[in-house]
Amino acid sequence: MSQLNIASHQEIVHFPKGGKPTLVENEWQIWSGSQDEGGLPDIEHGAHKVLVPFTWWITHHLEADVIAKAKNGQIGVWFASDDDILKHVDVIEAGKAIWPLVAAHFPIFRDGRSFSTAALLRSRFTWQGEIRAIGDVLIDQVLQGARVGFDSFALRPDQKLDVALKQFNLYSVTTQNSWRDKRATLSA
Repeated sequence: MSQLNIASHQEIVHFPKGGKPTLVENEWQIWSGSQDEGGLPDIEHGAHKVLVPFTWWITHHLEADVIAKAKNGQIGVWFASDDDILKHVDVIEAGKAIWPLVAAHFPIFRDGRSFSTAALLRSRFTWQGEIRAIGDVLIDQVLQGARVGFDSFALRPDQKLDVALKQFNLYSVTTQNSWRDKRATLSA
């Protein structure tokens, strides 16, 4: 099975809507699909939970074994920063019913297109499940990510997880609406 060159901690920062940020075990492997010969990644003998590229999903989403494994919580989807998800509304709408997890990939920290992917998944597609930030994810991105729709973060290995958790307590007042909540109203 080919792996994308995405290193991260063994734990992720998980911050569900309405919950508190915590560290949880990262159970998902990221598969690039680059060496794919048309088949499904080997999840029986290798990793038991695999994020497959959305481009791979588009090609294989009608196969019974792929659907069964997604429904069983073994296959999720990750979106590349240049995936135009609005061109694949039908595929995403069908996937919403079976994907246990979706992720958006940051190829480099200064490429913010995956913030838009998360925001679109939450607003236009009304995705209610977990959206994970993967790739070149830095502590500096978790607050913005949490506001647009991410609820878990697979941080780059050089990032300190304890410092990342503290980011969510930096501000007590929000001045803009977000996926999580409405802006704070200040009394005069």
